[in-house]
Amino acid sequence: MAQLIRAATVLPARRTPVTFTTVDGLSLVGELALPPAGDPAATLVCLHPLPTQGGMMDSHILRKASYRLPALADLAVLRFNTRGTESERGRSDGEFGAGETERHDVEAAVRYAVEAGLPEIWLVGWSFGTELALRWGLLPGVEGAILLSPPLHRATDADLDAWAASGRPLTALVPEFDDYLRPEEARQRFARVPKADVIGVDGAKHLWVGETYVRIVLNEIVRVVNPAALAGSALPTEWDGEL
Repeated sequence: MAQLIRAATVLPARRTPVTFTTVDGLSLVGELALPPAGDPAATLVCLHPLPTQGGMMDSHILRKASYRLPALADLAVLRFNTRGTESERGRSDGEFGAGETERHDVEAAVRYAVEAGLPEIWLVGWSFGTELALRWGLLPGVEGAILLSPPLHRATDADLDAWAASGRPLTALVPEFDDYLRPEEARQRFARVPKADVIGVDGAKHLWVGETYVRIVLNEIVRVVNPAALAGSALPTEWDGEL
């Protein structure tokens, strides 16, 4: 019998703890979740919110992407803790680098995905993670980036210009009531990137609390990276199978 997909629902996937090493010698811990059968259609490399404010690989949107999208959308989901960040999976080596030395973490994660033969690599950054994506994510093998609640604090117009020059697409999901950057200003800031799509989300806040907003975010991610997986206009809200 079909069951409603709830906040804590974990759908089937092939889940593997992973560790990879940065060029400055740090070991970062994470998890790779693959579709339960067959090859993935695309890959999400997840960059979490600010670790000094509790951000980590288990931050709820990224965790739910890992719990649902391998089964619902045939996606590979790679989550990891940036340097000095701790979660249930463990603590990555090193100390918080304020978004600077984390460039090596982004490079290491993308390199891991490329060397693993994972297809169609997309960065999914949330808050601080969007800054890492914009500043350091223009790497070989990266198709584009999806930005959740981008504050555009550390990332500058020069970073946006680099994305524009690269020709790679950006999709920014901007909450109506965000604490840092709201849709109208976001559209102005991202206007310098021809392939940037800014989507304002009515009623949402920076942390995307509530299943309504989780579903909106996951649907938009899939619409960008594997639209063929959408049944009509949205992912299924029920699962008929093992949990």
